[in-house]
Amino acid sequence: MAFRILAGCTGCWACAPLCPSGAIRAATPHFLIDAQRCSECDGDYADPQCASICPIEGVIVDSAGVALNPPGSLTGIPPARWAAVRAEIQAR
Repeated sequence: MAFRILAGCTGCWACAPLCPSGAIRAATPHFLIDAQRCSECDGDYADPQCASICPIEGVIVDSAGVALNPPGSLTGIPPARWAAVRAEIQAR
């Protein structure tokens, strides 16, 4: 099992230095996680270090495709509220 970084990655370099197994590498157009090396921080940390530092919601997912930082988890804004505000702004 391994985590994946999706295309929403901005390449901020926050995650790479924290990875205890050195599984995260820079690639074009975004960072990638080497599935062979990723330990999901099991045995090293209680929480995945890449997800704990990532500033982008929904960009790091587990092997089932579930976001480790789901929408709203970092901003505190529920996705439904954010969608309503966005719709209101676009209607102006």
